[in-house]
Amino acid sequence: MPVRVPVVVFAAALLVAGCGSSKSSAPSATGAGTTAASTTTTNSALSALQAEATSAATGDIPDNQVFLGFRDAAAGYSMKYPEGWAQQGKAGRVTFRDKNNIVRVVVAAGAAPTAASVRADLGRLGSAHVQSGPQRLTISGAPAFKVVYTTQSAPNAVTGKRVTLLVDRYYLSHAGKEAIVDLGTPVGVDNVDAYRLMIESFRWR
Repeated sequence: MPVRVPVVVFAAALLVAGCGSSKSSAPSATGAGTTAASTTTTNSALSALQAEATSAATGDIPDNQVFLGFRDAAAGYSMKYPEGWAQQGKAGRVTFRDKNNIVRVVVAAGAAPTAASVRADLGRLGSAHVQSGPQRLTISGAPAFKVVYTTQSAPNAVTGKRVTLLVDRYYLSHAGKEAIVDLGTPVGVDNVDAYRLMIESFRWR
């Protein structure tokens, strides 16, 4: 079971649109956390996010949401995430969840991504459907790529319902390392501003 503690990016969002429709206000950021992780995880063919099919469209992040700072000293990055979200993972792979909102950050050794390498990676996403990208952009002063894809959960064991996630995926690199940040939210849920804040808070250390 994930534990709630005050990582990633992801998730986080930014200077480009994230998942869902836009809100007007950005939350304040407070707090700090530190987690050590190695950078041995392989980014190649990183799978699509998986929702839990608990409900079809829940998880709006409120305008007054408090954000905490996550720092992974071993993987060499920091970013903000919403207070109260469950954090899980280590060894360069960290996930934050709340309802069916999911932010995943994976860091590993790797060359700087190119449009061709991003397209090749997307071709290995299985049943996910790419909506747009790769788009060149700048995050925290460094070049990056963004793509948008959708993916479905397995059916809920009781209700048979599936959850469709809309996911913003970012490819970032620095000093021989690559980070892939997925920020996913159920279709119909509005988390644009919160995810923009998260991805724009990403910093290499």
